[in-house]
Amino acid sequence: MSHITDPSPASVFPRLDWVDEALLPALREAVRTLPAAERLVAAYHRGWCEADGAPRAAPTGGGKAVRPALTLLSAVAMGAAPAAALPGAVAVELVHDFTLLHDDVIDGDALRRHRPAAWSLFGTPAAVLTGDALLATALRVLADVPPGQAATAIRELVGTLLELVEGQSRDVAFEKAPDVTVADYLAMAAGKTGALMGCACALGGMLAGADTTRVGGLREFGRRLGVAFQCADDVLGIWGRSARSGKPVGADLAAGKKSLPVVAALAAAGPAAARLRDLYRAPRPLRADDIELARHLIEEAGGRQAAEDEARHQRSAALRALSLARPTADAYRQLHDIARATTHRES
Repeated sequence: MSHITDPSPASVFPRLDWVDEALLPALREAVRTLPAAERLVAAYHRGWCEADGAPRAAPTGGGKAVRPALTLLSAVAMGAAPAAALPGAVAVELVHDFTLLHDDVIDGDALRRHRPAAWSLFGTPAAVLTGDALLATALRVLADVPPGQAATAIRELVGTLLELVEGQSRDVAFEKAPDVTVADYLAMAAGKTGALMGCACALGGMLAGADTTRVGGLREFGRRLGVAFQCADDVLGIWGRSARSGKPVGADLAAGKKSLPVVAALAAAGPAAARLRDLYRAPRPLRADDIELARHLIEEAGGRQAAEDEARHQRSAALRALSLARPTADAYRQLHDIARATTHRES
């Protein structure tokens, strides 16, 4: 059986060094405009400094820059230079960091990108306020693009933010919901993860001057890709490795989160699914031995396979949507490589 986490050459994420070269100077400048306290938390979260503000010996970019890459490549796909979409790339990365800071608080995750999460060092209020500051800065960055594009770009981002809130709200509600269907899960993932990736692609097209039909194809590509990414992430959350993913593996199970493998397994027939339902109905939190048992039961009941199949299905739908945007050949190849990597990764 070939799993999403299969460490084959196809699992290597495409090199996006050129994205960092274009993005980081503008991103650092945007973060520099934050108030001092929030600037420190944001820089720490990005991996640019230690908690005391001392520069890191080997600063990181803060992730794989997938969303800004989608923005810049979407502009290239429409025949424009990447620089045309740079404000959009900065805005979506700021919003992504805003969501991560808040998600870690909501979920109580103490590890992010191989280091203590910002809230665990600076406190919950500091993490929340930094997220708020990043969000405001993202809107300001888009407000500074040419007037003919600013209003449309801001409307796109604001609509996305409302979807993000709804998706996150559903995700939290699922923890206490007695029954969650696969359809419920996919609707949640479309908001929580798909919306921002769709926005990233749409902004690239908008800032490149593409028409609404091509922008729509880019947006749907990103939305579907985001759902595929979330499906893959759910698998990593149960069967991945903290040393590679930079976040606590098994934490979602311990918290009783209804990720896709869990939802699919709970809805399945057979003794493994029945035992899993009993485990999830227990009034006490899952202990370490319960988590290991749940991991085994979810896989036996077909939850892992269902999540991997859904990730591939969403990726295929994403690529069909991308074709409708009529991208340039080179950009299509690069976007295809990113799409493939979202369902063949270890971290």
